[in-house]
Amino acid sequence: MKNLTLKSEVLVYEDRSELPEDIANLLAKAEEAATRAYAQYSHFQVGAALLLNNGVVVTGSNQENAVYPCGLCAERTAAFSASSLYPEVPFHTLAITAINPVEPLKEPVSPCGSCRQVLYEYEQKFNQPIEVILSGQVGPVYRFRCVADLLPYTFHAGFLP
Repeated sequence: MKNLTLKSEVLVYEDRSELPEDIANLLAKAEEAATRAYAQYSHFQVGAALLLNNGVVVTGSNQENAVYPCGLCAERTAAFSASSLYPEVPFHTLAITAINPVEPLKEPVSPCGSCRQVLYEYEQKFNQPIEVILSGQVGPVYRFRCVADLLPYTFHAGFLP
């Protein structure tokens, strides 16, 4: 198993008191957004807080529907709102968390593949990394330097004719 390399890196905060103030504040906004989720069916509430380069924070929460594919994840809700409101402003940092009403989440929640792809496209659009903060309700907080670290073998526009 020689010649193996680690493609992505993650900074892990085992103790939430170690979080830098700006990250703790953004995570608090994601936690608040999770409480506004429409999760009538799964009861799994996800919140996202997206800090833009202009200092504005746009939040999103998951929105479910009885016809499951019609819903939308918190991450894409925040990203699409930000892109609609501030189409030329790059995304800086995204914090994501969730609420499990049955048992507190002890591990960070990670975005689904569709959200990862959408967020990666915004990294490409603005030619700037989007830092990603992942959290559960308790336990460690993960900090990734960019979306590409969550999706190391990306599909991108360079593949298209």
